[in-house]
Amino acid sequence: MTEDMKPVDENDIMPFFCGPGNLCFNECCRDLNQALTPYDILRLKQNLGLFSQDFLRTYTSCHGGPQSGLPVVGFKPNPATGHACPFVTEEGCSVYPDRPASCRMYPLARAIARSRETGKIQEYFALIVEDHCKGFGENTNLTVRQWLDSQCVDLHNQYNDTLMELISLKNRMMPGTLAGFQSDQFYLALYDLDTFRIQIFDRDLLAQYNVPLSVLERIRTSDEALLELGLQWVRNQLFGLEMILEA
Repeated sequence: MTEDMKPVDENDIMPFFCGPGNLCFNECCRDLNQALTPYDILRLKQNLGLFSQDFLRTYTSCHGGPQSGLPVVGFKPNPATGHACPFVTEEGCSVYPDRPASCRMYPLARAIARSRETGKIQEYFALIVEDHCKGFGENTNLTVRQWLDSQCVDLHNQYNDTLMELISLKNRMMPGTLAGFQSDQFYLALYDLDTFRIQIFDRDLLAQYNVPLSVLERIRTSDEALLELGLQWVRNQLFGLEMILEA
């Protein structure tokens, strides 16, 4: 399999369409080596109505990044299916409304740069042109930006950008491999959200912090609020940075 990266502007017309009529329909859901972000897992386990630990045990595998020690979570390999996504069917994706960000973005790659002066994020895009994909050449009359909006990817990018900032901070402040217990903290707070919630409310994990009651009420019922708190908790645990807990 070969691929080519072609830079595109967000105002360029998106020359791509994917649907059941494509000759290659579902092919990009096979032979996968796909990393999952914490927000991907949040959405998928909600879609399936599963406790996070059950979802992770059933569908994913985890290994430590060789240089960073950070947990890398992906779909569990299954050679019997040609390493297909566990949620692909003949009709398409069975969890389509909550599919991972990388599925939403394909065939676009996205990179960001944050201005040190203004803090504003600048996005850069490129088309991933692969031999197996036959969706190119279709004129959707949508710009790259309009196509992205149609994929409802902004919320995924918001959480994933925060995650990437955390990883960048780790690389600057703690170069090298994390200790095992630090990797476990990262995995607990960002990937195994329901267990993280249990440790907060049943084992007083946040007892040393002055957590407003309104924040506790939000994280009791909202996975999104819990993930946002988890990102801050990891920053505090790894780097000693103050948690900002707004009521």
